[in-house]
Amino acid sequence: MRRKIREILAQGQVGTEVRVGGWVRTRRDSKGFSFLELNDGSCLSNLQVIAEQTLPDFENVIPHCHTGCSVVVEGVLAESPGKGQRVELKAQSVKLLGAADPEKYPLQKKGHSFEFLREIAHLRPRTNTFGSVFRVRHAASFAVHKFFHDNGFVYLHTPIITTSDCEGAGQMFQVTTLNLEKMPRKDEKVLHAEMAAALAGHPVSAIDFSTDFFSRPASLTVSGQLEAELFALALSDVYTFGPTFRAENSNTSRHLAEFWMIEPEMAFCDLAGNMKLAESFVKTVLRNVLDTCQEDMKFFDDRIEKGIVSALEKVANASFQQMTYTDAISVLEKCGKKFEFPVAWGMDIQTEHERYLSEEHVGGPVFITNYPKEIKAFYMRLDEGEKTVSAMDLLVPRLGEIIGGSQREERLDVLERRIVECNLPKENYWWYLDTRRYGTVPHAGFGLGFERLIMYLTGMQNIRDVIAFPRTPGNAEF
Repeated sequence: MRRKIREILAQGQVGTEVRVGGWVRTRRDSKGFSFLELNDGSCLSNLQVIAEQTLPDFENVIPHCHTGCSVVVEGVLAESPGKGQRVELKAQSVKLLGAADPEKYPLQKKGHSFEFLREIAHLRPRTNTFGSVFRVRHAASFAVHKFFHDNGFVYLHTPIITTSDCEGAGQMFQVTTLNLEKMPRKDEKVLHAEMAAALAGHPVSAIDFSTDFFSRPASLTVSGQLEAELFALALSDVYTFGPTFRAENSNTSRHLAEFWMIEPEMAFCDLAGNMKLAESFVKTVLRNVLDTCQEDMKFFDDRIEKGIVSALEKVANASFQQMTYTDAISVLEKCGKKFEFPVAWGMDIQTEHERYLSEEHVGGPVFITNYPKEIKAFYMRLDEGEKTVSAMDLLVPRLGEIIGGSQREERLDVLERRIVECNLPKENYWWYLDTRRYGTVPHAGFGLGFERLIMYLTGMQNIRDVIAFPRTPGNAEF
C-alpha cells in the first residue's frame, strides 16, 4: 500500500519499509548517489529520497528523474542528518512512471508569476503556493459542512438553472437550446400586447421561448437563497454550498463569473440571531483552518502576507462589534480621511470605507446593520418607518465585507409591494409568495462567497488564484 508523504513525515519510524509515489521537485547528484526531493501533494514538505548507484537499473532510471517526472519509490526510512526533517527514504527501487522533458516542462525550480501560472492552470497545483491554497480550500470546505452539520442544519442542493433573478441585477447567463442564428420571434400583435401590459421600464423579449427547452427564458443561478427559504420554512435550518454565476463584465481581482456561495437560512430567526450565527460560523472556520493547516498557513505567513496568522487568530478570538449604517456614515463623514468615493447617507459603502471602519475605527470585526432599502434587495425586511431594511454586512480587517445577510420579509402584502417597487415581474415569484400565504414565519439568512473567504485565509490578492479554473470575461480555458 502506498503511503502519503504527510503521514511518513509525521509518523514514519526509522527502519520502516514504505512505498511512496510522487513527483520529483529536484534532483541533486553526488558521488555514488543522488538526492530526489519528492512531493505527492499531501503536504507542503518534500520527502528526501537517497538513491545509491548500487540500485537496480540506476543508470537507466535516475538520470531521467528530472523536475516534474513521476516515480514510485520503495525503501526503508532512515534517520535524516539534514536540517528540517526527521526521516529520509533510502531507496531500494525507483520506478519511473512518467517522464518530464526538462527542456519543455514549464515548472522548473525557479520563481513564476501568478499571471504566468494562470496560463497553465492545469499544472499550477504542483507548485508550493497552489498546493497550499487548495489544501486550505479543502480544510475550509470541510469546516463549513461540519459547522452546519454540528448545528443541526440540513444540506440542500439548490438548482443551477433558474427562471427567477434573486438579486434583481439582471446580470445572468441565459440557458437555451434555441438556434442562436435563427431565433424564433413572437407575433407582432402578441409582442405589442405584452409591452402594453408590462410594468413601466420592465423589458419584454421579442424572442418566442415557447419552443425552448424550458418553454420560458432560463438562466444560470446567481444565488440559491430563494429556494433555501422555501426549505427553511419546512425544515427550519438549511444551508446551500454550491456554484453561482454572474454575467458581470468585470476584470477586477475580486470578480469571477463562476464562484461558490455558502447560504444558510433559518426559520424563526431575526437579524440578531442571524448575526450570532454568522459570528460563530466565521470563528469556527478560521479556528479549524488555523489548527489543521499549520504548515500551509506558515507558508502564507512567510511568503504571501506577513502577519496573516496572527491577524486571523485575532479575529477568531474577537468579540464582534455592531453599528448601524447611519452611525457608520456619521463616523466616515467625521473621520477626516479623504476617500476616493465621497460619503453620503444612501450610498453603498465601498471597500475603502469598510476597511476604515473595521481596521481603524473598530480595530476588529464589525456588523453594519439597517441599510437604506434603495440599495438592498427586494426580499429584505423593511424596518419600522420603511427607510431602512433589517440587513447586515460583516466587515473584517484586511478584506472589508465578508458576509452579507438579512432578515427576510415575511409579510405578504409588504413583499408584494416591494417586488413591484423593484420592477420585478410578480408572476415569476408566485411560488415564493405562497410561502408567505401559508404559514409564514420570521426567517433570516446570509451569504458568503467562498473564494472571498479563501483569499482572506491565505492572503492571496487575486480571486483567480483561489479557484481551480477561473472563469472571467474572455477566459473559460481548461
